[in-house]
Amino acid sequence: YLGAAAGAEFIADIFLCPLEACRIRSVSDPGYASSLPGVAARLIKEEGVVRGFYSGFGPILFKQIPYTMAKFAVQGRAAEYLYNSMGKKPADCGAVVNTGVSLSSGVVAGVVSAIISHPADTLLSKVNKAGAGGDGSIPQRMMNITKETGVAKLCTQGLGARCVMIGTLTALQFGIFDSVMRALGAEKFHFHEPH
Repeated sequence: YLGAAAGAEFIADIFLCPLEACRIRSVSDPGYASSLPGVAARLIKEEGVVRGFYSGFGPILFKQIPYTMAKFAVQGRAAEYLYNSMGKKPADCGAVVNTGVSLSSGVVAGVVSAIISHPADTLLSKVNKAGAGGDGSIPQRMMNITKETGVAKLCTQGLGARCVMIGTLTALQFGIFDSVMRALGAEKFHFHEPH
């Protein structure tokens, strides 16, 4: 279950990383290029594919894989806890209660995922800025950024806003997902430890 989430996220990150590099560059330097394709072309020309598009690959893996794994694991456990505390199963509840459980467990999952992945998210944002971390290999640049920023600041800067954003987004994702599943008559997979 968690291995599948991690594997899927790894593959997705191969495609996400260039887009994230372009997005961060365009936000940190609005005059860099006028469009996403323009940012991509200039990055390739000036820095090459690896440094331009994939200098943030390590941080994006350290951000997205734990984020995805935590999101699914925590949401499932939180929903299970809520149903158990009510002494009911999802089938015993109406749409309002089930949606409430989906939204509540989604908030918990989103906040936990945001906290777990925040240091790597901060590092990713910084490593994709022009000149960040100086010259050298990608790991060396990340170490330089960590030293310049400080570990505590890397872990806490912007965390509150990220928890609100990701908590809300994740709650809505699971609320919509579970509502669509119910409307289609489908059931989620429920994994239990073998006896």
